[in-house]
Amino acid sequence: MGKLFGTDGIRGVVNETLNAELAFEVGCAAAQVLSTATGKKKPLFTIGKDTRISSDMLEGALIAGLCSAGADVLHLGVIPTPAVAFLTISNKADAGIVISASHNPFEHNGIKIFNSQGFKLSDALENEIEDIVLFNKKSSLCTGADIGKVTYADQQEADDYIDHLVETIDSDLAGMRILVDCANGAASATAARLFDRFPKLHADIINADPDGVNINRDCGSTHIDHLSAMVTAGKYDMGIAFDGDADRCLAVDDAGVLLDGDQVLAICGADLRSRGELAGETIVATVMSNLALRIYAKERGLTLLCTDVGDRNVLEEMERGGFVLGGEQSGHTIFRRYATTGDGELTALQLLAVIHKSGKRASELAAMCQRCPQVLVNVPVATKEKKAQIMDSQALLNAVAQVEAELADTGRVLVRPSGTEALIRVMVEAREEHIAQSKAEELADLIKNL
Repeated sequence: MGKLFGTDGIRGVVNETLNAELAFEVGCAAAQVLSTATGKKKPLFTIGKDTRISSDMLEGALIAGLCSAGADVLHLGVIPTPAVAFLTISNKADAGIVISASHNPFEHNGIKIFNSQGFKLSDALENEIEDIVLFNKKSSLCTGADIGKVTYADQQEADDYIDHLVETIDSDLAGMRILVDCANGAASATAARLFDRFPKLHADIINADPDGVNINRDCGSTHIDHLSAMVTAGKYDMGIAFDGDADRCLAVDDAGVLLDGDQVLAICGADLRSRGELAGETIVATVMSNLALRIYAKERGLTLLCTDVGDRNVLEEMERGGFVLGGEQSGHTIFRRYATTGDGELTALQLLAVIHKSGKRASELAAMCQRCPQVLVNVPVATKEKKAQIMDSQALLNAVAQVEAELADTGRVLVRPSGTEALIRVMVEAREEHIAQSKAEELADLIKNL
């Protein structure tokens, strides 16, 4: 992976590692690279953003760069990441850009680029953009009529995306009561309108008042406790939680208990299989998936393929095998029949439709895949070089091997560098939570001292 693009695009703290100047240069380079790749003098880019205070600034810089290098822009405004992917395809655009740092705090932001098919841009094209930006290889800027222009999308673009989501289920969700947490993020622009399409569904919306700095703050998929308490107090059938750019969805059941991405895969996978629509009898997950999902798949004769962390890796494996369902424990769930990326609102609809059709409570369906205790400890690391040094340390390798030997078949250890933050993540699973906690802390303490 290059120096600019990580596993989920370009990320950084705004005006520290990611600023308007860099955004302008990325816009120029992206226009140049896509013009060459498509053979079009004026490639068309869609561009959308989340609700961070810095998103307007970065959007302006990106648009200036794109237009300066001759690209046209369809401005989508605040809209979920998966909507940008969908609208890139439906508008026959050459690429789409999202300005978001997903679940990260508001000080962070990011730039993610989709290709014309709604998939994340290839490593090769990302490398070309990097090469231009890092080594100042951009061509001279356009003049006169060659400068690109901006078209501002009307409400119909978002409505087209919502229409698409609604058409993916054949249920009216009648009689269900749900509570929806928009994380003060991009879902604030679409969730209420989406669930209003189901007049027999009662949906209450919370955390849909973004002010630029409250995105993901004590709300959404990274802070589920408040939603859980409100679901039980209000006697809702389910709670739904999105992250800042609404490409992931977690839930809480009727008892207020978390339903993570692994359980969503289990519940939706069982339904797809019952209808003969689970291609290859296979679910694609990641190495972070809970031991419970592995047990669930084994007991039912399903194949569970686990990739490296990252929805990009999950999607690539799905494409290779022609599989239709995959995702991450963190809530990125990919329903390949309907989307090219993780989509939180799509996931919510699919999950609600399965539960509604079953006639059972969400807690009953979740019981088919009861999570084993899993402890995740994040250890801050100053630089990428330090992360690499620690990950290659023989002392760490020996310690991990020792813990794995102690747990044997009753648990699992995974130590990995974050692809989006200056962290090393330590995950330990065990049959008992106190064992997982102590072993995770033991490894985390070692990393801190390396």
